[in-house]
Amino acid sequence: MNDLAANDRAANDLQPGSAPALRKLLDLLASGAATEDFTDVLAEARRRGAPPAVLDEIDEATWQALRVHRTLRQHRRREAELTALFDTAGDLAASRDLDTVLQAIVRRARMLLGTDTAYLTLPDEAAGDTYMRVTDGSVSVLFQTLRLSLGDGLGGLVAQTARPYASPDYRADDRFHHTGTIDAGVLDEGLVAIIGVPLLLGGRVIGVLFAADRSPRTFSPDEVALLCTLAAHAAIALDTAKSLADTRAALAELNTANALIRAHSDAVQRAEQGHDRLTDLVLRGAEVPDVAAAVAALLGGGITVLDAEGEPLAGRSGPGAGLAEAAAASRAEGRSVPHGDAWVCAVLAGQEQLGTLVLRGRPDLDDADRRLFERAGVVTALLLLLRRSVAETENRVRGELLTDLLTAPDRDPAGLTARGRRLGVDLGRPHLVLVAEPAEPAEPAGGTTTAGTASTAAGDRSRLAGAAGRYLFGSRGISAEHGEAVVLLVPDGADEGGDAALRAAEQAAERLARLAGFPVTVGAGRPAAGPVALAAAHAEGLRCVRALRVLGRAGDGASARALGFLGVLLGDGHDVDGFVRATLGPLLDYDGRRGTELVRTLRAYFDCGGSLTRAKDELHVHVNTVVQRLDRVEVLLGRDWNHPERSLELQLALRLQLLSDT
Repeated sequence: MNDLAANDRAANDLQPGSAPALRKLLDLLASGAATEDFTDVLAEARRRGAPPAVLDEIDEATWQALRVHRTLRQHRRREAELTALFDTAGDLAASRDLDTVLQAIVRRARMLLGTDTAYLTLPDEAAGDTYMRVTDGSVSVLFQTLRLSLGDGLGGLVAQTARPYASPDYRADDRFHHTGTIDAGVLDEGLVAIIGVPLLLGGRVIGVLFAADRSPRTFSPDEVALLCTLAAHAAIALDTAKSLADTRAALAELNTANALIRAHSDAVQRAEQGHDRLTDLVLRGAEVPDVAAAVAALLGGGITVLDAEGEPLAGRSGPGAGLAEAAAASRAEGRSVPHGDAWVCAVLAGQEQLGTLVLRGRPDLDDADRRLFERAGVVTALLLLLRRSVAETENRVRGELLTDLLTAPDRDPAGLTARGRRLGVDLGRPHLVLVAEPAEPAEPAGGTTTAGTASTAAGDRSRLAGAAGRYLFGSRGISAEHGEAVVLLVPDGADEGGDAALRAAEQAAERLARLAGFPVTVGAGRPAAGPVALAAAHAEGLRCVRALRVLGRAGDGASARALGFLGVLLGDGHDVDGFVRATLGPLLDYDGRRGTELVRTLRAYFDCGGSLTRAKDELHVHVNTVVQRLDRVEVLLGRDWNHPERSLELQLALRLQLLSDT
């Protein structure tokens, strides 16, 4: 069957006349064949030997078919262009983001004209030129960053004249003002044929749209008109996108302004509440912890109030590292400063720093809350000033009591005790008496006191008295100048078996030195109760101060008990058992637990002048035993047990222990 059909077609092709050729041309028109296929029909008729009249008829029919073919192709292209323009208009109308609109414009231009690349430039009003805003199909970074002045290059001329321009070979086209920068960018991109049309809005050029090929090409008037139509759509869409962007920006600014107004209103209201709250606390006579709690509630963070020495007055201890530097910065600036995840505000009275406020839990503090925090510092300064004024007045009155107590304790003990009770000082309870004096008293080289040295000594003593008042601020202790020293009377809070006097003296020496600005020596008497016993404790503390000076320990703090055998000599109680226990305690305990004779061996060693041979004869043991026992003594007492000062204390303790046992 297939062979028969083929034979029929061949027979028809060989038939005389033009009918088969005409039918072939119609088939080509219907299938949308290429132009070359139409000319092949006439060539085939000649090859088959058709008569001239038939060839003329076929030639005429071919020419008419080509006209129809060209018209159909134009209609199809125009239909495709119109469809693309409608699609473009829809895409641009749907776009609201400026970058999306611009990208859609150049992509559609490249697609409609079938070029290698497309791009768009926008004017830079500040610089007075145009710049490459967006590209599609570009591969050159140099080309993508080009800037064109008005009149330069094809694009500059389009922007200047508001007319479209096209060039089949831009680099060889002398109609345009070529510049090295533009030509370098075009060459780097490899562009040859370029067309540019203006984006017009109300007669004003708001951009230039380009399409370009990397090979020579002549752009037809239809293509120029098509790109101009796209540019018109693009200009409207671009203006709409800009208007929407401006509207959104204005709306965002309004929202921001509204938020700022609300935040400011809230801040003002919160500040007013905070001011009222702090004012009410001051008027009701609140203390520093009350202010700290109120500020913590208002700011939503943790508040710590530190005194001038960094000791907490309210809240937990502040962050140690860098706190002093932060407080100094706050004092210098007169404002609160950030410190890590906290804020620090110096509590000032004039130039004097009374303390420090530390706010935790609010690393991001706005201006309103920062001002409230700083206002809390002012209120805290006011409260501390009031407290210090009251304390100084009370301490002055209590100081008179302390002076009378030390001057004539046995004149009227009951009256002194009653006076103390009225002033809030119970002399019937155990107290510690601390004697403090400057570590380096002003004395002339020849030993003769002059008016200048006396004035210096009085000035140091006055500063030390002021430091003692600040040191006792907020406590139940009292202080007063007495003789050449400053005396502090503090309640005794010692645990059983502890040396509270030593700890109090050491702490006072350290704190008073910081407050006074120079080293301070402090001696402490044993805890005592009652006017007479307290006066004796003062005498013991004074002897401790003098002993520390003689021992070269000026600037230290110590008690009679802490001075070893000197304490036994200086103390009123002569605590022999305490001295023996403090000196030989480890050996006595070891002998008691293990039944050894370390104490007896040590006594024999000292009695024999440090001779191991004589000591082993005295103890009736081998010399190696003596060495082993002394090694154990070194372990228990330390490696300095045989040094002169330590050995003197050990020998004295051994003698006293022997007398006690006897």
